[in-house]
Amino acid sequence: MSIAAKAQDLPLQDHPLSDAEVVEAYLTASMIPDPDAAAAYMKPGTIITFTGGREFDHPRGPTGFNAARYRWVKKKMDRFDVCPGADETVVYSIGTLYGEWIDGTPFEGNRYVDRFVVKGGQIVKMDVWNDSAERILVQRGIEA
Repeated sequence: MSIAAKAQDLPLQDHPLSDAEVVEAYLTASMIPDPDAAAAYMKPGTIITFTGGREFDHPRGPTGFNAARYRWVKKKMDRFDVCPGADETVVYSIGTLYGEWIDGTPFEGNRYVDRFVVKGGQIVKMDVWNDSAERILVQRGIEA
């Protein structure tokens, strides 16, 4: 059972999630995609800085952007690097993307790094980087 499924079955106060589990639950909901479920793990108004410096204030933003780039996309989450601080924790999710480009061409092994700031059990900042733009350039015959 995934962290997101566990979190939905138990009230947060009965089973507080670790900061890495909050991030994993957010990413799992995002991949369904269920941006409203993902938003439950974020403080309202949190800024998501997506690839290319695009800013969104709700998980619906990246979901809509991804819908124009991919038929579908998922993350293979290889690891979470957790950096605790005095009043917040930085969690990096590192892995690869796989799925289908909008034209139906399958892909895998597309590296990503997501950086989250978690405070009080909620995500308060998210930054996203991946190699999709470089892969699209290569598809078009442009050396990346």
